[in-house]
Amino acid sequence: MALSKSKAGKTKSAYVCNECGASYGQWQGQCGDCGQWNTLSEIVLSAAAGAKQVRTGYAGAAESHITALKEVSDENQTRLHTGLNELDRVLGGGLVEGSVVLIGGDPGIGKSTLLLQAMAAMAASQKALYISGEESLGQVAGRAKRLGLALDHLQALAETSVEKILAHCQQAKPRILVADSIQTLWSEQLTAAPGSVSQVRECAARLVRYAKETGTSVFLVGHVTKEGGIAGPRVLEHMVDAVLYFEGESGSRFRILRAFKNRFGAVNELGVFAMADKGLKEVANPSAIFLSGHSQSAPGSVVLVTREGTRPLLVEVQALVDQSPLGNPRRVTLGLEQNRLAMLLAVMHRHGGIGVSDQDVFVNVVGGIRVQETAADLPTLLAVLSSLKDRPLAEKTVAFGEVGLSGEIRPVPNGEERLKEAAMHGFKRAIVPKANAPKRGQFGDLEVIAVERLMDALQAAF
Repeated sequence: MALSKSKAGKTKSAYVCNECGASYGQWQGQCGDCGQWNTLSEIVLSAAAGAKQVRTGYAGAAESHITALKEVSDENQTRLHTGLNELDRVLGGGLVEGSVVLIGGDPGIGKSTLLLQAMAAMAASQKALYISGEESLGQVAGRAKRLGLALDHLQALAETSVEKILAHCQQAKPRILVADSIQTLWSEQLTAAPGSVSQVRECAARLVRYAKETGTSVFLVGHVTKEGGIAGPRVLEHMVDAVLYFEGESGSRFRILRAFKNRFGAVNELGVFAMADKGLKEVANPSAIFLSGHSQSAPGSVVLVTREGTRPLLVEVQALVDQSPLGNPRRVTLGLEQNRLAMLLAVMHRHGGIGVSDQDVFVNVVGGIRVQETAADLPTLLAVLSSLKDRPLAEKTVAFGEVGLSGEIRPVPNGEERLKEAAMHGFKRAIVPKANAPKRGQFGDLEVIAVERLMDALQAAF
């Protein structure tokens, strides 16, 4: 890292990129590593008097040595159950020993509540330590008592100095550690303020090193910015093993835990919780929740069988088509990609003979779910046409499939699992790509209508 020394010779300064964490000796407009503009900020570093001690590792840490890969055991990682099945699902089956998990979310969304519930459940079998950098121990204990948690084995520490935290951890030797939050921690090795790029990066690096050397599982709580990303340098997300986001619509009691990075499990896995008086409750059947307000006879409404991680979900796609008073009609989407909607409307006009060039089109995925797969193409067009013609689809109908630019209906992965989920919830008809149609019979009373072209799908739906 290039540093510039001050005239006094006692302090050092550097310019650090807020996006990727790259350091430079002098300010420049563009970061040479990530290419972002105006992201460099100056930080002042003290002389690294204790750097040698930091780099030597912790007491009891195993010495590193080169090993042939064929001699390394490929046995599955030991996983700890968190006591919350939805959290275990997002983590890939449980908490891996020595892993570092970063959880981000809006203020008040329930990050601390989620981890406090998980820690209380795991403390019965594993030594757990909850470190609070934002609240006093009285506030943490008060929340735990309101949630009705068993606190006989859970230990807590109110501290923000990472050196003191690691000193306590070397004595207590916890197997599970929570740092709430990483932006409040600071290191004595740096003179920058807590929450700055250098402090967040250094504190996270110290905790990651401790986790790997001792096998301690670490949870880091991170604040989010106005844009929705985790505050601090982008390198923070690269340092940890898993990045989870806790999301929720304002005014809704449902919370969604989504994995954006996971070295030990599937990415884009989804966990659903409901906020209640006694904390977060798991939603074992999220399809029933997302369809709880579904009106089967409403025009512009189609049920989509999507897939989040390893689990198929039934969600409702709603469309509203109305005469536009503007010269340039609006295309608004919530939960879907807006550019893809414009493409689908062009395909419907070219290969279905139905145009909406003078209509405003609004599309919404109910429940705050963001659908990022192409299986939503066919349900989106069916919902738009249903609203345009003011004709509802037949009752108990689901659909999924990708729509190509030439008007063909392309298959999507895991078609049979989607059909099983629809049949389990009592649906009677399914409009699917021909390649996703089951080869042997039907799924109970579910009638599978296989289509190859967009025109065939539109005729089958109405």
